Amino acid sequence: MRMRLWPRSIRWQMLAGLVLLEALSIGLFAVLLIHRQAREVHERARLRLGHQATSMALQAREALRQERPGWVGLSVTMMGETPGVARAIVTDAVGNVLFASAGEAEEMRLDSAERAEIPLRNPREATVFTFAGNRMESVDAIYTGSDLRGYAWVETDRAWDYEQLNTIERGTVIFGITWIVASVLLVLLVARAISRPLAVLHRGTRALMDAPDSGRNFPLPVTVHNEFGDLIEAFNRMVASIKEQRAGLNNTLSLLDSMLANAPIGLAFFDRSCRFVRVNDVFAGMTGVPLNSHLGRTLPELVPVPVAQQLEEAVQRVFVAGEPVRDVELSGKRGRLNLPWTWLVSAYPVRTQPDEVRWAGVIVLDATERKRGEEALRRTEKLAATGRLAASIAHEINNPLEAVTNLLFMLKNYCNLEAPALEYAAMAEHEVKRIAEITQQTLRFYRQSTLPARASMSELLDSILNLYHVRLNTLGITLVRKYDPALDLYCFAGEVRQVIANLLVNAMDAMPGGGMLTVRARRSRHWTAPRQEGVRITIADTGSGMDAEVRARIFEAFFTTKDVTGTGLGLWVSHEIILKHRGLVHVRSRTSEGGKPSGTVFQLFFPDHQDLSVQPAQPAVVQAAG
Repeated sequence: MRMRLWPRSIRWQMLAGLVLLEALSIGLFAVLLIHRQAREVHERARLRLGHQATSMALQAREALRQERPGWVGLSVTMMGETPGVARAIVTDAVGNVLFASAGEAEEMRLDSAERAEIPLRNPREATVFTFAGNRMESVDAIYTGSDLRGYAWVETDRAWDYEQLNTIERGTVIFGITWIVASVLLVLLVARAISRPLAVLHRGTRALMDAPDSGRNFPLPVTVHNEFGDLIEAFNRMVASIKEQRAGLNNTLSLLDSMLANAPIGLAFFDRSCRFVRVNDVFAGMTGVPLNSHLGRTLPELVPVPVAQQLEEAVQRVFVAGEPVRDVELSGKRGRLNLPWTWLVSAYPVRTQPDEVRWAGVIVLDATERKRGEEALRRTEKLAATGRLAASIAHEINNPLEAVTNLLFMLKNYCNLEAPALEYAAMAEHEVKRIAEITQQTLRFYRQSTLPARASMSELLDSILNLYHVRLNTLGITLVRKYDPALDLYCFAGEVRQVIANLLVNAMDAMPGGGMLTVRARRSRHWTAPRQEGVRITIADTGSGMDAEVRARIFEAFFTTKDVTGTGLGLWVSHEIILKHRGLVHVRSRTSEGGKPSGTVFQLFFPDHQDLSVQPAQPAVVQAAG
């Protein structure tokens, strides 16, 4: 039996290759060795420098004691020629150079870092210090008796210090390069053993893609006897199986391809597990998922679960009964804006044999635009009916309003009323005028009825809150007012009054058992355009709040949660007024679910500008759940 020098299994081949990771341990050992050697070199240099500085200081002291200063210069010169010494000098007590190992003493100077070490040195022993440029130097004092005569300085030659360390580094680099080259050669051998069978599989796959009906390139040759060889054999069996299946499906697929390619509606086919077998581009566009991502996947993976359940029920009914299912209407929402959509679905059986339903075909018609058209038509009819009714009611209200206005005028001017009564009569006259403005707006179906002007916001808010003062007290609602008396705004005052009144009435309706109502107004800036100044009005209540479904529809015409007492037009009209002023509204609301306090906060922003004639292109409304 022939012994194998290299493992047959790819797994063992990869394990053998992993042995190369031992190179990391060698590299780590080299780094630690060099680091340790560097520390030892540094420490030896410190000890040597201290000894050399002390030795030169002792020689200088002895020469001075014998009054032979020339010996000091000789000592400095000899120290400068010592291996490992870059420079040796002797200075006086203030740092002036007296003797130098190289060059003239007059040309040598101590730098600022060296001078800074003089007061820091230890008077009993040599001081070794390191400074910029990786320089290392030692200094020792020269005493004769108790008199300080100067300092001995010795600087080490760092190149000489690190000569041994550089030798170790060069040896490590040579060893590492040799090891890496060997590793690369070994990896190339392993890669070749892997890439050759992969290339065979790649050529077979490309041949199957380019000419699926041609069999001249198969079976693929099996050149290795490992897992790749088993994979090539499995690939050959798969190709043979595909060829057998394709022979019986060519006619069916031709008809199906023609229908899928030319049908203007969504088409999909499912197996008994409700997995996609085939879809067309129209259906892929409806789901928003790429065409090639449908095959083999189930409905809940591609469409919302409620819709998937209804569609699966229709498909299963086809498989069970073998009869078509027609005109099943499905609806849902999609996209970040949760836009509604509607599908009209029909399912039918696809038989390969008379008594067997092989697949279920589904025809999907996108009826979203038709639904939108029907809904728009209904709303238009409602608005038209509302306009006719509003015109009739406004016409009938105008006559009694005229009489009430005249009576209030006579009451103010001819009845000698006291000051409080006159104030109430003036408020009543003001509100009657507002009713007249509202009737005119209703009669014209919200056309601009007055000219904008600068209005005092405090007076406007006070007039509305005073009007509802009695109802607030009756309901036990605590009112909190926070606004500057000098705050003003260029606007349609009557229409802004109508918006605030609608919001206050809704807040009071949400607090039948009492609560807190907060009204704030202050100068602010546009939320998305900080350069635009204006007024922000906040109306917050501690009422029952709104859930997400209600918040999404609060500005929709005819939508109301007040049953028979609501018309569904208050917030719709308010929204139109805010848009007319090119303003913003931010809504936060939550119910009492989860033990959290409920309530609603409306924040209105009205820009303070002189031009209100240009309408915004899109509704400037922001809603956020609390």
